Amino acid sequence: MERDTMEVFCGNSVPGLAKAICEKLGVPFGKITVDRFSDGEIRIKIEENVRGVDVFFIQSTHPPAENLMELLLMLDAAKRASAARITAVIPYYGYARQDKKDEPRVPISAKLVADLLTQAGANRVLALDLHAEQIQGFFSIPVDHLYASPVFAEFYAKRDLSDYVVVSPDAGGARRARGYAKRMGGLPMAIVDKRREKKDRPEALNLVGDVEDKTCLLLDDVVTTGTTLIEATELLLKHGARGVRAAISHGVFAGEAIAKLTASPMEEIVVTDSLPVHDRLTNEKFRVLSIAGLLSEAMRRIHDGESVSSLFI
Repeated sequence: MERDTMEVFCGNSVPGLAKAICEKLGVPFGKITVDRFSDGEIRIKIEENVRGVDVFFIQSTHPPAENLMELLLMLDAAKRASAARITAVIPYYGYARQDKKDEPRVPISAKLVADLLTQAGANRVLALDLHAEQIQGFFSIPVDHLYASPVFAEFYAKRDLSDYVVVSPDAGGARRARGYAKRMGGLPMAIVDKRREKKDRPEALNLVGDVEDKTCLLLDDVVTTGTTLIEATELLLKHGARGVRAAISHGVFAGEAIAKLTASPMEEIVVTDSLPVHDRLTNEKFRVLSIAGLLSEAMRRIHDGESVSSLFI
């Protein structure tokens, strides 16, 4: 496909990020109407011809559910308008926490959302730091799964990392932390042994690795209530850490999370703009890094038929 057959659209979830991606790609923002009918139902209309075009829709699917519904309707509109290929660019893949049936009478919502996206018309998915990597297998279409590690690595490369140790807040994130540690010059790593006794109430119990007199860099995919980060921080400081910082791919910040993290002993919390958090993070403890460059490069490579694998962890 020629370069001028690429069109990029977005809904209401991350318009700022979508605009930044278009600027880096050097393509105009696609004209689309995303509003409401008088009864509150979502109304979608693509305002330009997309027949035979390589179409990209940028939309995070975090709550409220309208964000997911907007994406589904945009995909369906492009499919019915005979777009050549439709790629759903999902900076934050919501409804991913329930990715297995680990107790009776619960849905596997991550699989349901994958089915909905495919049925709506997506030919390909580009996602960032899925809550669980096996979610890729829920799709019957190609999935390009990126990590925020290049963005964080570039940010921390400007610092002296000689006393840093990369820490995973739980065993499940050990592979991610190992990849970050390798990308950041082969830093040592540690793992917090955590057990979740109640819903949204994790308890940090033990530490695997040496953090004494070290600056700990906690790495996680999502911060929701902040409890995991705060408990991990307290455990690391108890084991002699000099200080604790955090790099989080997705800043959900539910409830009083921002206030709790601001009052915590953590020195710095870095998140990406996969979710619209700029207006909420006014305290100097928080930093927001843009993933526009990472996603725009992946989109360009997808459009041009080039390999995307070098952008992985």
